[in-house]
Amino acid sequence: MRMRFALLCGVMAFLIGALLLAVIMLIVGQRLQAPDLGAPVVETGAGEFVVMMDRRLVARESARVKGYLHDTVRDLRGWGALALLGPTAIATGAGWWAAGLVLRPARKVTFAARRVAQSHDLTDRIGYDGPPDEIKELADIIDGMLARQARVLDGQRRFIANASHELRTPLAVNRTLVDVAMHGSDVTPELRGLGESLLLVNARHQRLIDGLLALAEGEQRIPDPSRFDLADVVEHVVNQTGPEAADRGVTLHRAPHSAPTAGEPALVERLVQNLVENAIRHNVPDGEVWVSSRRSADTVELTVANTGPVVPPYEIETIFQPFRRLNGDRLDSAHGSGLGLSIVRAIAVAHDGTVAARPRDQGGLTVTVRLPYEDAPGPQSPA
Repeated sequence: MRMRFALLCGVMAFLIGALLLAVIMLIVGQRLQAPDLGAPVVETGAGEFVVMMDRRLVARESARVKGYLHDTVRDLRGWGALALLGPTAIATGAGWWAAGLVLRPARKVTFAARRVAQSHDLTDRIGYDGPPDEIKELADIIDGMLARQARVLDGQRRFIANASHELRTPLAVNRTLVDVAMHGSDVTPELRGLGESLLLVNARHQRLIDGLLALAEGEQRIPDPSRFDLADVVEHVVNQTGPEAADRGVTLHRAPHSAPTAGEPALVERLVQNLVENAIRHNVPDGEVWVSSRRSADTVELTVANTGPVVPPYEIETIFQPFRRLNGDRLDSAHGSGLGLSIVRAIAVAHDGTVAARPRDQGGLTVTVRLPYEDAPGPQSPA
């Protein structure tokens, strides 16, 4: 904007100067008309005047005067055009300086807004203190939007905390009551089978509620990110999921290279755990899972690949949608809540990251999560 304003000032100065020069040249050209010399008159020695009728002398004198006038107009045009460069340069420089002076408050507001956006701290404000002009009005509007957004997110956090307690408590009570009833001395086989079914339903609801709450938490910005190494999270999750992989006959391969990043370690652990569990459960007998982390330029990458059924490329986007599965599989307690990859995407977006999946030629998927790279991590948070 500053450059455009400076160039506009320079162009306007040049056009005004060119117009002024054209007017001056027009006036000078009209005033400096070659006179009609006619026949020259000379004085004789006796005090008498004699008209000389030599036409060649008249023509020569007229050509000399016209050449002089032509040279004068030409010099005026050339030197005038050259003189235009000075005012044009001065006007351009003055426009650059004036634009910088006018835009200085806008730069302050832009810097403050960028600081607020990068800090993810909704309690921070631009707080522009200046004259009541358009810049002040814009800064106040942005501060008002941040205040409203902070109130909305604070209400969402309170709702999630209350919902977590209100929804989980009845399920825990129901599970306890069913367990007590099933272990009674006079429980019939039919009643025991009914209790086991109720426990399965209870577990299904528990996973669904946990998934919904994690999805709601993952869609929020991280207010106070901490630095940690993604490799530690990978090691922790692989150790946790190792027994389930062994029970299903799936071989886990790990390659956790250092990948420092920043965010909420608990949410990133949930992201990695969802990917690894999904790769284990949607596999083939004697299948394999590969989990790795590494740094790539200004990002860190988490890659989880697995063997499994062949996945059509057009089905890739489906698996990231809540309650959607490949081939329209019905959701049941054996297959989870259908929110695993939706939670992965929400957590990645909350950390300014991305997630992408592609089918493997031999079957299965390769899912890659990219998160911002954070140099020189501080004390690592426990996974």
